[in-house]
Amino acid sequence: MEDMSLLLTMAALLLGIGAFAGVLAGLLGVGGGIVLVPAFFYAFATLGYDSPELMRMCLATSLATIIVTSVRSLLAHNRRGAVEWDILKGWALGIALGAVAGVAVAASLRSQTLQAIFGGLASVVGLYMLFGRPHWRVAERMPEGPVRWVLSPLIGFLSVLMGIGGGSFGVPVMSLHNVPIHRAVATAAGFGVIIAVPSVAGFLLVPMSPDVRPPLTLGAVNLVAFGLVIAMTLITAPWGAALAHRMDPGPLKRVFGAFLLLVALNMVRRALAG
Repeated sequence: MEDMSLLLTMAALLLGIGAFAGVLAGLLGVGGGIVLVPAFFYAFATLGYDSPELMRMCLATSLATIIVTSVRSLLAHNRRGAVEWDILKGWALGIALGAVAGVAVAASLRSQTLQAIFGGLASVVGLYMLFGRPHWRVAERMPEGPVRWVLSPLIGFLSVLMGIGGGSFGVPVMSLHNVPIHRAVATAAGFGVIIAVPSVAGFLLVPMSPDVRPPLTLGAVNLVAFGLVIAMTLITAPWGAALAHRMDPGPLKRVFGAFLLLVALNMVRRALAG
């Protein structure tokens, strides 16, 4: 039986993580995974669950929360007619295949390696948030044929290795290919569903050693973290959205980009030091 004080501390940390992730998601439009994965990692490591399998659980649990938040976001955007269903349908298979491949790779890597991968990729995302501009374009329409069959699995694969939905890679890809930003964000919510559902199904089949996993962990998904974080994000995301309507989120997004860059570099430092 786990110590009651440890369980209460874990619950308090997870509620705080969920509240913070929800506000940021509503305020800045960033996916929760980019916050949840490092937050889960530091929280569970602090609680004494650090192990070569910890980062795998953080990715899996983050992706489980993304199923709920992405479906909710996709339905809301669809009611406003903002989802580009042709893009979603054309890219779905490649993204799903990439996500499955991501699970296979993540299941074979130690926590230290996954930390380094997350840190490196999150650094790229942070730099884009800091320096990217809405008017940047590489083409006037979304790619098709071989280019689409390279990019779509890559989005799914890299997203799973970071434990994130479709926003961090999907939105820049669509925006750079002349998809209006609000429609790119809406369609990326669909990417999130396509990434999260098959990857979580795979992670549920990936076992963790009983002596290093937190309580109520099924496969590599921690059900306590999933439930508490979902409960808090559903409450606090509307608060962040309300704040976004009262202030310009642009400067805040750049501040968050700098914060993310610091978190990412610290993950890389920890991985190299380990």
